[in-house]
Amino acid sequence: MNVLIVYAHPEAHSLNGALNTFAVSHLEKAGHRVQVSDLYAMNWKAQLDANDTLAPLAGDYFHPSLDSKKAFEQGLQSADIAGEQEKLRQADAVIFQFPLWWFSMPAIMKGWFDRVYACGFAYGVGEHSDTHWGDRYGEGIFSGKRAMLLVTTGGWESHYSPRGINGPIDDILFPIQHGMLFYPGFDVLPPLVIYHTSKTDDKKYAAYCQQLAQRLDTLWQTEPLPFRQQNAGDYTIPALTLRPDIAPGESGFGVHMK
Repeated sequence: MNVLIVYAHPEAHSLNGALNTFAVSHLEKAGHRVQVSDLYAMNWKAQLDANDTLAPLAGDYFHPSLDSKKAFEQGLQSADIAGEQEKLRQADAVIFQFPLWWFSMPAIMKGWFDRVYACGFAYGVGEHSDTHWGDRYGEGIFSGKRAMLLVTTGGWESHYSPRGINGPIDDILFPIQHGMLFYPGFDVLPPLVIYHTSKTDDKKYAAYCQQLAQRLDTLWQTEPLPFRQQNAGDYTIPALTLRPDIAPGESGFGVHMK
């Protein structure tokens, strides 16, 4: 299988750097083909702007959606964007590895999504009708591919528990897993979150590697998170709200999972 690791950490001599090296080695020993997009090493440009298109602007000023769509359709995107899109096309599974900084991914990785997920590629696709509102949330270009988050955080696991001060980790990661991965069609696997990283020693590192190896070995057997598909009947269209008979009286992120 082809595995792409999109990796965001500025220091190779870090826990993340060591885990990334371990993941690549473990996957390759198992016979998989691995590509790594090391965003800091690539000096990845984070900001989406008019320099991302080689085509004339669609209007009098830069319009992120319209101009990214025009550049994508005409094959006139900047080379770094087109290169990452091709890696995604080739991948059977994608692992997004990053430290949790200020309750989200590092800005450089967010910029990867902003630029690589061009209109016409990852969004803005599919018909819009009374029964189908675009190919998204369970449909889209990444249908049939798997994605998983590998996240490190300095906080304790209890800090991210259902009653923890930082809020439940599933809620913190929901916008990424549901909105950035499930939206364009990935089957999203449960994340591997490594907590309290500042207290890592050799024994804990060995345990982390064991956890990671187990997840890598079962990458194609693990059941994905049971997000509800947009066009499968659970949502009214075009309002895109859950039918009244589904989870009546409930709200929040949890209602969008079966």
